[in-house]
Amino acid sequence: MAKKVWVLDTETKGTGANVVPLDSTLRRADAPAEPLYVPPKRAPRPPEPPAPRPPRAYKRVLEGLGSVVDVRIYIWDDATEHWVLLTLGEQKALWAYRGRLAPESASR
Repeated sequence: MAKKVWVLDTETKGTGANVVPLDSTLRRADAPAEPLYVPPKRAPRPPEPPAPRPPRAYKRVLEGLGSVVDVRIYIWDDATEHWVLLTLGEQKALWAYRGRLAPESASR
């Protein structure tokens, strides 16, 4: 009398598994293999546009100074969360606007 070998079949759908004879789980050589489904690759998501930069606000502290080299001007960079020193060219460009802003918009 041949002993029957039992195995735990985990290919069941759902939450459980069944104990079945080993013979029922082996694929026969003459049986055609099921084709393997490979889903197509997804198209990459488009990158999200960067948030608009808030306008920079300046106070009227340049009015009483005599020269652009008397002061160092820093701006706060929200992206890096650090103060960034303006270049001399940027400081001169800002220096050219001193006194031109209306009093209510310059006091932000």
